Amino acid sequence: MSEKLYTFYAIAKSSEIPEGERLFIEISGRSIVIFNIGGQLYAIEDICTHDNGPLGDGEVEGFEVICPRHGARFDVRDGKATRLPAVQPVPYYPVRIAGDIVEIGIPAT
Repeated sequence: MSEKLYTFYAIAKSSEIPEGERLFIEISGRSIVIFNIGGQLYAIEDICTHDNGPLGDGEVEGFEVICPRHGARFDVRDGKATRLPAVQPVPYYPVRIAGDIVEIGIPAT
């Protein structure tokens, strides 16, 4: 990942997303959910590619979020669909910490 390909946006203090929690945000018209799993932050689009339903409210097992509508699963580390009925990945976004501020990278235009 080349950081030059992204515009990074300050989101929150890292302490505002404790381990096991998630944060819902919107940036540039994109609904995004940030997960803190094992102290690492991961950000994916909050829309299931199977039926465009909300994804971020689903249960998390390991590094997978389970769509609450039809059970599709996605890896929060890279957005890949890991279980049917979804076959297309969800967009994922790089996360970095600057001081104690969480920043999300959105593809530069």
